[in-house]
Amino acid sequence: MSYNRNDDVSDTTSMIFVYSLLNKNNLKNIGMSFCKRFSVFCLLLIGLTVTAQEPVDYVNPLMGTLSKFELSNGNTYPAIGMPWGMNLWTPQTGRMGDGWAYKYSDDKIVGFKQTHQPSPWMNDYGYFAIMPITGKMRFKEQDRSSWFSHKTEVAQPHYYKVYLADADVTTEITPTERAACFRFTFPKTDSAYIIVDAIDKGSYVKIIPSENKIIGYSTRNSGSVPENFKSYFVIQFDKAFDYKATWDEDKFSDKDEMKSKHAGAVIGFKGLKRGDVVNAKVVSSFISFDQAELNLKSEIGSKDFNAIKAQGKNEWAKVLGRVKVSGGTDEQLRTFYSCLYRMVFFPLRMYEKDASGKIVHYSPYTGKTEPGYKFAGTGFWDTFRALYPFLHFVYPSIAKEMQQGLISDFKEGGWLPEWSSPGYRGIMVGNNSASVVSEAYLKGLRGYDVETLWQALVHGANNEGPDATGRRGVEYYNKLGYVPNNVKISENVARSLEYAYDDYAIYALGKALGKPSVETDVYKKRAMNYKKLFDPEHKLMRPKNEDGSFYSPYNPYSWGGAFTEGNSWHYSWSVFQDIEGLKQLMGGNNGFVDMLDSVFVMPPDFGDYSYYGSVIHEMREMQITNMGQYAHGNQPIQHMTYLYNYAGQPWKSQYWVREVMDRLYNSSPDGYCGDEDNGQTSAWYVFSALGFYPVTPASTQYVVGVPLFKKAEINFENGKKLVINAPQNSSVNKYVKSLTINGKASSKNYLDHFELLKGGVLDFTLSAQPNKSRGTTSADYPFSMSTEK
Repeated sequence: MSYNRNDDVSDTTSMIFVYSLLNKNNLKNIGMSFCKRFSVFCLLLIGLTVTAQEPVDYVNPLMGTLSKFELSNGNTYPAIGMPWGMNLWTPQTGRMGDGWAYKYSDDKIVGFKQTHQPSPWMNDYGYFAIMPITGKMRFKEQDRSSWFSHKTEVAQPHYYKVYLADADVTTEITPTERAACFRFTFPKTDSAYIIVDAIDKGSYVKIIPSENKIIGYSTRNSGSVPENFKSYFVIQFDKAFDYKATWDEDKFSDKDEMKSKHAGAVIGFKGLKRGDVVNAKVVSSFISFDQAELNLKSEIGSKDFNAIKAQGKNEWAKVLGRVKVSGGTDEQLRTFYSCLYRMVFFPLRMYEKDASGKIVHYSPYTGKTEPGYKFAGTGFWDTFRALYPFLHFVYPSIAKEMQQGLISDFKEGGWLPEWSSPGYRGIMVGNNSASVVSEAYLKGLRGYDVETLWQALVHGANNEGPDATGRRGVEYYNKLGYVPNNVKISENVARSLEYAYDDYAIYALGKALGKPSVETDVYKKRAMNYKKLFDPEHKLMRPKNEDGSFYSPYNPYSWGGAFTEGNSWHYSWSVFQDIEGLKQLMGGNNGFVDMLDSVFVMPPDFGDYSYYGSVIHEMREMQITNMGQYAHGNQPIQHMTYLYNYAGQPWKSQYWVREVMDRLYNSSPDGYCGDEDNGQTSAWYVFSALGFYPVTPASTQYVVGVPLFKKAEINFENGKKLVINAPQNSSVNKYVKSLTINGKASSKNYLDHFELLKGGVLDFTLSAQPNKSRGTTSADYPFSMSTEK
């Protein structure tokens, strides 16, 4: 029996209740010997009641796994790994090559896969699988699959356990950054096997019986790698093999070594008693077998399963414990920490430490082992909005490494990635590496070669590169101020709006670096290019032809075409750098608020979606949430709920932010309302639950919303602590009546990054009725370029 501190009854109350059972009246009615025993029991009970749950205990790695191609409730898999580790592990219910590796609705597991997959749409690279079986020796996925139940499944960030019913085997996994320990508990049998599947598309295995070891490599990837790409693995067992065989495409072989299109290995044990355990230490490297052995020695060595599990939990407690929230429901705590868990995986480390302790990495650009940091598995189109702002805010040390990794990308590949997995991937739009690079420096990160990154930004802003790097349509954009709709460049409005914001980010970085105005003024001017696509008739952004005429026919509800996974109602708010300027185009405060209000009351119309040819999952997700045209399941509109703060009606932001948190998130397998996307949709929730959000990431301001918890503490790496109090917080009290910062009243609708890093106390007073006099003057509005001094 345990007691959760977040329940309605306090520890003190439970203790008073226990002792009340021992008052004089009760003692008169109960035999003394019983009372003595009862007293001992109560003291033990009291000891148990004061045990509080750690943040890691609230995490549900299955949040978002009830997803499929047609409808995303997160499109996640249970990622078992370390924060920003090189490898993750997941139980696999789908076929190899299927982006939906694990679906909560499935009932059979076919293997346990090392993965680097950032999303099902990007698929995986460098993966292989392990699977225990009993009975007849077999290899193919469907042949080796086993029924399982979520009732016997334990999923934690640092530990996974499941009972495989057909094999009568329990499998457990606990990881390090580049390795993992497996523990297989078998039944009584003479035919116990462990399968190692190195996957098709070219692979290799070698069984080394004298060392109880299997080594191998997988070349399987989803593109953007050189011909010599390999994920080398080493698997060390603690028990001698009684059987062994390799797999050659579609048949077994008695050879100990196999290189083929689809290679694998099976080793077996006989004479097992029920409950016998086989342990395996598994590690990989993108560099070599020797490097994999080095990784195994440095990360696991002689440590056993339980030691690695305890070590992993401690690391997760440290990372998640940077942010401590209390005074919410158990479900809110579970949702918060499950979201925070999703935010500290991607991008994955791709670097390793060589024998001399130097940081090195396999380069997906040169195909060589290069010095320095490297990360992979993130799309800036998604994550520049809130994920990277949170990393820069709470985890600046790893964020600095990521900046150093971007330097490696530029030096080795010639471009900054817009989507890396692990090299350049030709998907999504924008040049949003500019936001990630600029924001890091603007928010205080130092100690890396920012001058090289400045050159990378200038290069990317003025050239079109391969695989979605640089800017597609840049010659039109630099000449006209927008990418035309009639020059066969799709998603042109989305590109133009994002280029304009990215130009602001470059200007802001150049200004902070002291670059001369002759270098920065061009970006300052281009940051206002958004105005060229504003259609005053509809008060929305509209595609424009090369001759300057607006494109017709035009339906603001239509998805795709000039827009990326959305329509004009979603993308028209993508003026992160100058909401004030956008507001004036829409008619000032009243006109702007009317347009914001309209989003939530319009029907969820898709318009003409011939660009996609069918209803894509993002459309369906908008439709079923019943919030009009508000499509929180995709990224472009996620900041829109905060924009009332720029027009004198902050209480409407407070209302809608709380509505989105309450209605569209929970910690269950259907806990998201669309793609989670590498921590971005989670980051919206975590920031919002703390009470503020980075509408303009490449600035030093956060826009105020409304806290979800009665108390939150952020423990910064500089040793300072920020406390956020909202003691009246409830499902009814969701409006900000007042805010004080370190005891001083503030009517501002924004908070300053560097002031928050100093630590201190934010005291929110919440009420059931909106305060329509707070935050209503222009002096209270957040940053916009139009009002920048």
